[in-house]
Amino acid sequence: MTNAHTAQDILKLARGFMESRLLLTAAELNLFTLLTEAPATAATLAARLPADLRGLTILLDALAAMGLLVKAPDGAYRPAPDAAVYLDDKSQHSVLPMVLHANSLWKSWSGLTSKVTGSEPFAIPPAEIRSADEVRAFVGAMHVVGLSMAQQIVRAVEIGNARNLIDVGGASGTYTIAFLSTAPFMRATLFDRPEVIPLARERLAAAGLARRVRLVEGDFYTDELPGGHDLALVSAIIHQNSPAENIALFRKVRSALVSEGRIIIRDHVMAPDRVTPKDGALFAVNMLMNTQGGSTYTFDEIRSWLEEAGFVKTRLTQTGDRMDGLVEALAP
Repeated sequence: MTNAHTAQDILKLARGFMESRLLLTAAELNLFTLLTEAPATAATLAARLPADLRGLTILLDALAAMGLLVKAPDGAYRPAPDAAVYLDDKSQHSVLPMVLHANSLWKSWSGLTSKVTGSEPFAIPPAEIRSADEVRAFVGAMHVVGLSMAQQIVRAVEIGNARNLIDVGGASGTYTIAFLSTAPFMRATLFDRPEVIPLARERLAAAGLARRVRLVEGDFYTDELPGGHDLALVSAIIHQNSPAENIALFRKVRSALVSEGRIIIRDHVMAPDRVTPKDGALFAVNMLMNTQGGSTYTFDEIRSWLEEAGFVKTRLTQTGDRMDGLVEALAP
């Protein structure tokens, strides 16, 4: 069965970028934080930024029409409460750094036609260079977004008798915390880059779990992983890699596991036709535009790489639409 598209559906899709661009510009200007601190008229805010009064007024009115701002009878604007909690950079629930990351994707995605046709040289944009404060904010936003999914993933994994987890590229410990909170008998190693480890240390201490976690600095592209684990989590990593990079990573994970240890891969797992899940098909475009060889992959592809890396008994344990597909395999 196919969807019955109307002309209006097509035009709405074509114009979908408009509201996105309004949000991204508001994020660039940090309007939600400024207006949370002090509601203001367009004239007051234009003087504060500074900004062009005509342009800013039109932007603010459009954001109010979208329901992200509330405009008072006196012309003062303030964020809608349900938006401010996520878009004020001082909120502990803020996802503003991820919205700003989407703004950088806007720039790379603008070259999609040239990339697909090969009509013009296209260079993968360099990785974002973030200050320590920006890294902290971005990792914090990832934690906010990933918190609910982490609990669901842990339930789906079925920890069983596993006692020693390695969380590869574990960021600030969202998944490590979820596993250890569920399994009080478990200990963990969190492996990530040096600039991220202090953030993990803080979050684990706040969760009361610091004594149960070993923090190891490193880069899984260049460094070996510490060994002795019976469970390994590779979460939201394989999409950024080429097939060869994933085989190399899986070999490192294999070496980090004891016999009968399990690897758990969380990512988009595409159907054989690569059309579903939809979010996975769209995310493959993101990898096309922002990595040298990344994509989203089918279960058969993931299984073949695991087998080449020495794993056995590979199985798809969960499908999902939100990068919550799960693939499991055993180290012999």
